[in-house]
Amino acid sequence: MSNGRTVQIEGQEIRISNPDKILFPDRSLTKWEWILHLTRLAPYILPYAHRRYLTTIRWPDGIEKESFYQKNAPPHCPDWISTARSGNVNYVLLADTPTLVWLANLACLEFHLSFDRVDDPGVPTEMVFDIDPSVEDFNRVIETALLTREALQELELDGVVKTSGATGLQIYVPIEPAYTFKQTRRISHFLANYLVSRRPDLITIERKVDKRGEKVYFDYLQHWEGKSLIAPYSTRARAGAPVSTPLTWDELQPGLTPRAFTVETIHKRLALNGDPFQRVNRSKTPYRLDAILAFLDKEKK
Repeated sequence: MSNGRTVQIEGQEIRISNPDKILFPDRSLTKWEWILHLTRLAPYILPYAHRRYLTTIRWPDGIEKESFYQKNAPPHCPDWISTARSGNVNYVLLADTPTLVWLANLACLEFHLSFDRVDDPGVPTEMVFDIDPSVEDFNRVIETALLTREALQELELDGVVKTSGATGLQIYVPIEPAYTFKQTRRISHFLANYLVSRRPDLITIERKVDKRGEKVYFDYLQHWEGKSLIAPYSTRARAGAPVSTPLTWDELQPGLTPRAFTVETIHKRLALNGDPFQRVNRSKTPYRLDAILAFLDKEKK
């Protein structure tokens, strides 16, 4: 195994240690090969990461070995890395490609981002729903996501769907950054209860896994201040090197599997289809929630 190599990226010199170390054994994917994939994905990862608090998960010896979460910027962090403090944590900000590569060299295989930004803490930029299966049946997740979109459209909202990179789907609804997490939680809770009442055979909001049976878990609780979710186009530390991949709604067809979207397939997909997540990153018409909140206020009386 070579000791390392040095790269120059956007004026920053970064030393890559142990570039031949295998991070994804089933693909024989080395750290160096994975970093090359990641640099190609940087233009798609960085727009949503802008000014958001970053939590990483590190696997220093590959996905079959031990891992740990890292929120605080490491003490050996270069002075050109941007950081921001929230409470007792000094977060790294995923501001540019050199930062992405520096983190990749630390074997940060997953990048999880906050729902709010450093410049406007406590104010989410989207409503986000995390849909997870209780059994291995992705078709049930697809059905739940499509039902969620129908319900959103009844509220005159719409969103962008992406794979979690693991077993679920996540829906992002771009909103005006004018509401608190408490306000978005009211709407999310209302939507969750509506979906459960409509399809109690399929959907649950039961938090305890052993009480869900085969139902799909509609997680509206993850969307909250201080919490995070896997970034679009981040890899996941799983066999196959899957990528959390934005989809078009038309792609949610029976037989779709999140395992199809990996670091090795994502580049061709982006070249052919572009980036569906631009509807979130560059939304010119984020939704106002005033009418829905007023309706909920009226229902409460």
